Amino acid sequence: MQNILLVDGYNMIGAWAELRPLRDQNFEDARDRLIELMAEYKAAMGWRVIVVFDAHLVPGTEQLYVQHAVEVIYTRKNETADERIEKLTNELRGRKIQIHVATSDMTEQSVVFGQGALRKSAKELEIEMKIIQAKISSKVKSARSEKPASRIPLTKDVELMFEKWRRGLK
Repeated sequence: MQNILLVDGYNMIGAWAELRPLRDQNFEDARDRLIELMAEYKAAMGWRVIVVFDAHLVPGTEQLYVQHAVEVIYTRKNETADERIEKLTNELRGRKIQIHVATSDMTEQSVVFGQGALRKSAKELEIEMKIIQAKISSKVKSARSEKPASRIPLTKDVELMFEKWRRGLK
């Protein structure tokens, strides 16, 4: 079963405690941070992640690109992120595909739920992200604290002798 997470980008930016202050200072930084977080989510969960942003906040034509292994879509000029997410939900669904849509827009949640997608509120995804970050931090901490094992098994006497040589002692 392949899992796909469709994320309403500006909805998350407006709802997440970490992203709101960034948005108020520099919208682009908030978008970049959301994409970084979604890359961590993708790495931890192994899901395909697509973040959709409304075009009205980024003038120009539709853009699709990959950043940090996350697919990023800026919608066409008169298309909302909600409309694109609905379209993607229809296009991507299949027998062995489970689509999850992250948005706190209740109307959007109802529409995609009707199309067979599972819904996550912005708060649910934020909490899930904090759990993932805590697990990553814990793994990094334990990896740093573990003494690297010698490639060759040595007795304690031989290990001590090598350590003395390494330090220039007799």
